[in-house]
Formats: sequence, structure tokens, C-alpha cells
Amino acid sequence: MNNWRLLYTPPSNGAWNMAVDESILEHSQRGEALPTLRLYSWNPPCLSLGHAQPFADVDMERVKANGWEVVRRLTGGRAILHTDELTYSVTGSADEPILASGILESYNRLAQALMFAMRELGLPVEMKEEVGHASSMTSQNQSSHAKSVTYVNPVCFEVPSTYEITVNGKKLIGSAQARKKEGVLQHGSLPLTGDLTRICQALVLKDESAREVAAQRLLTRATTVESVIGVETVWETAAQAFVHGFEAQLGIRFQRGEVPPLFGGKMSRSESERAEELVREKYANLAWTKRS
Repeated sequence: MNNWRLLYTPPSNGAWNMAVDESILEHSQRGEALPTLRLYSWNPPCLSLGHAQPFADVDMERVKANGWEVVRRLTGGRAILHTDELTYSVTGSADEPILASGILESYNRLAQALMFAMRELGLPVEMKEEVGHASSMTSQNQSSHAKSVTYVNPVCFEVPSTYEITVNGKKLIGSAQARKKEGVLQHGSLPLTGDLTRICQALVLKDESAREVAAQRLLTRATTVESVIGVETVWETAAQAFVHGFEAQLGIRFQRGEVPPLFGGKMSRSESERAEELVREKYANLAWTKRS
């Protein structure tokens, strides 16, 4: 059995959520943190951009009018509007067996756990297995290529990548992975409910007709848990399914704390302090958010 940490964090703003993931990654690189499954959500809703996605894709006037935030991820891929969802991150050393052997291999292993979790929720999921399209995955060695990508379509959930989870051909979980030095970070989003087309209000499109076309196209290519099974699934139920999926499919034994009701572990003092530094220096800094 692999010993991992299970970490639940409260609903938080985008800068803090991204800073926590990177802080854990840095500690994992140094061997100062167990491999970690972190489950979290966002407050207020936040548009996250892929590492190399142009900031020009963002319609800031509409974003501010909706009370949303914008943050840039460490991982690649396209824009995601984080609201009404469960977000997961997996962080660990590149030597951790589940995360070893490169992007596609580790992505596939983690996808098996995600499949198990979705089936526990009653979703008839499938996995896209066309190897070769991995636009949502980035690594340190791929950074120069990632910067050259032209984002004809800025919406992440319209395009399933290799080993991503779908239902009836529609994307359900969007994930991205970054490999940096000796550490690995993968995070992804499971939309539980709500209107997926809201993201079209956060992006620059040619005109209102184009915005409507984009919204309708998105609904044909992506879905939510509630849309599939017809009932609302609360965050806590989805979180428990993730835990069961990782335990059953990957042979993980989670280190749990003593705080009910979810019995998650804790961040170290060093991880928390570094996360606060990253908020100030990077994720809440417009120089990072607006970089091209």
C-alpha cells in the first residue's frame, strides 16, 4: 500500500488555491511532503487560464460584472470557469510509482481512479484513449512548445484530451498535468451542476452571435454530473467517491487527520507559509496573470 495524504481545504479564492498546489509541489520535490490528493472548491467563482494561454482571451469587463476572478494556472490547457464543481489536485515526487514514467503513463493511471469514482456516483463514463492529443498536459521540457500554441478555441471543456473522462462523448472531467524538476502536479475539475455556458461570458468573442454559437457548441461537447444522472450530487458525496476511487484503483492508503466530517490531513506550517508567499509574489500578481 502507498501512503498518501488526503487534504481537504475550504472554498477559497483562485490565487490561494493555485498557490497551495504549487507549495505542495515544491515540498514534494524536496521530499518534505507525502504524495497528496487535495480536494477543494472556489469562492468566488474564478476563471483559470492555462500556463501559456493569452490573457487577451479574457473579457475583463464581463468577468468583473459577474463578480468573478481570474488566475493563471501552473499547468497548461485552456480556460475553465470554476464554479459549482469539485476540483482535485494530485501532487508528488516524480519517483512516486503512480506518477512515474512520464505524462501519458501517469495520466492514464490517475484516469483509472477517476473512472472508478465516477462509476460510484452512477455515471456511465468512458475514457478517451486516442494517444497523441495531450494539449492539456505540460512539462518543463515542453514549455517552449506550449508557448507557441494558438488557442483558436479558448474553452478547456470543449476538447477532450487523451485519457480524459467522457459520458456519451461529452467531456466530464478536465485535467492537466505539469512535471517540474523532480515533482508532478495534476489537477482537474468535475462540474457537479450549473450552466456550463457561463464561461462564454468571461471570454472575448467576435460578437453576441458568436457568443451564442460558442455556448451551444459547448453544450454538445461537455456535461455536468447533474445533467447526466438527473439529480444533484453534493460536493461531499463526490469527494468521498474520489477517495474510494484512489484507494480501490491505485492501492493508496490515505493519512487522515482528526477533523470531522471528512477526516482530511493537514498542511504543514511550511506549506502554508509558502502558499501565502506565492499568493503575494505570483498568483495575485497581475504580472503573472497577464503574462503571455
